[in-house]
Amino acid sequence: MSMPELHQLHEAILNGDARTSKTVTEEALAEGVKPLDLISGFMMPAMDEVGRRFENEEYFVPELLLSARAMKAALGLLRPLLTASGTEPEGRVVIGTVKGDLHDIGKNLVASLLEGGGFEVHDLGTDVAPERFVSMAKEKNADIVCLSALLTVTMPAMKETIAALDESGVREKVKVMIGGAPVTDEYAAGIGADGYSDDAAASVRLARQLVA
Repeated sequence: MSMPELHQLHEAILNGDARTSKTVTEEALAEGVKPLDLISGFMMPAMDEVGRRFENEEYFVPELLLSARAMKAALGLLRPLLTASGTEPEGRVVIGTVKGDLHDIGKNLVASLLEGGGFEVHDLGTDVAPERFVSMAKEKNADIVCLSALLTVTMPAMKETIAALDESGVREKVKVMIGGAPVTDEYAAGIGADGYSDDAAASVRLARQLVA
């Protein structure tokens, strides 16, 4: 498959065109293009560019969600092949919105961008109890646990979750990233998190730093 044709995958993700993204991926695989070449050569650079546009306010949440969906359409075809070939992801992430909080747009964006960045992501959804973060971190052999909260009143659940990770002995094996509108660097440091990100695009850079 020629370079311009493969480049359509990059463009499809940038444009949030899930159908083209899937079609080009299917054609590329049929012609023997390696899954990792598609991911590292076209998909990750596209998602990095999407993140950059979001930071520069050229893209907003709707564009970000469409691009993430286009990326997932391609990734859905590639992930089983990567698993079968034993290819290691950049890292394993368990992500969720903490207990008592039902907001998920921010969390979903971060999860999608981390997937686009080559991470294996396990999304636990919203209103996730500390014990569930602990059990999933163990089960999935997570490198990073991401906690999201949008309400000031649910922020203490982040501290409780970190305490639960501590008590279970998982804390020394995982890095904890937190995010959400009311969260600050000071708060992250205060509750013993390893990092804080105030936007979805920056969270991928932070995750890469934490697993490096």
